Amino acid sequence: MRTPKDLRRDRRPHPHSCWDQLVVAPLWPLHGVNLGTLLRTCDAVGACLAVPRLPWVPEALERGNTLRHPACVHWTGNRVRWLERQRDRGSTVVGVELAEESVRLGDLPAARRRTVVVLGHEQTGIPPEALDLLDVTVEIPMVGTGASLNVAVAGSLVLYRLAGLL
Repeated sequence: MRTPKDLRRDRRPHPHSCWDQLVVAPLWPLHGVNLGTLLRTCDAVGACLAVPRLPWVPEALERGNTLRHPACVHWTGNRVRWLERQRDRGSTVVGVELAEESVRLGDLPAARRRTVVVLGHEQTGIPPEALDLLDVTVEIPMVGTGASLNVAVAGSLVLYRLAGLL
């Protein structure tokens, strides 16, 4: 069993710069508190956060960022065009969405090249115009009665899996 001292010793002593290898993109955010949670997960796994510049998003990030250093945040502008540019650069685009062809989270391999994780709106999911831009969809199995997890929890689970930490 590893002690708390062992765990602290294994952490990075300084914040990571933008590695631009793993990016989580909650492009249709509903709740600002989820953005702060995802930002902390990004720090934990060495990922970046990509968000639209909606009027309330900068304040939500500032309020939710409990890290002691600046985090890596990319601003998307037009969300669908941003996704198109990610594909054009050769990124794998993974959507967290229930679909017939979805891969179970446990079967999702760790990312081996630049990967963008797309998260949709908490009530309506990823819009149809963006679904065609996904290379793969991943589902998170659930045995309870809820229809989905919140964006922060779903995004965190997928980030840990893609980072090879689960």
